[in-house]
Formats: sequence, structure tokens, C-alpha cells
Amino acid sequence: MDKYKLGQVLSEMYENAKHGESVAMIHLFGIKYADEIRKAETTATELANLAKISPAYATEISKGMKLSKYVKVI
Repeated sequence: MDKYKLGQVLSEMYENAKHGESVAMIHLFGIKYADEIRKAETTATELANLAKISPAYATEISKGMKLSKYVKVI
């Protein structure tokens, strides 16, 4: 998956999140797509920009990516 598709997925997850759960969805994105993000050779900041969300959320994407080593999405 390229960085543009990842940005689209992030945008959809963020926009479709239930009220009060948008940050959790950003974490989930980082967890679920950590390997794809690394393969796309992009940054969390670039993905936030592509998703048209605040670049401040890059930290939350990175947290999710780090958590991906320890959790499994069911």
C-alpha cells in the first residue's frame, strides 16, 4: 500500500470514529498498518498531512506503530 492509500485509510478511520474515539482510531491505524507504513517509507507527519488531519496527530500514529509489537488486532 502506498502512502497516499494509507493517508486515505487514516482519513476514513478518523472521520468515521465515534464521538470521543478519534484518537483511539489513530492509535489503531498505527497498530494495524505499522508494517505497511514502514514499507511505504513515509513519516507519521506526512501521513497526517495526507489524511488532512492535524500534524500533531503524528505522535499518536507513532504510538500506535510502537504498540504494534505488543498487541494484536482482532
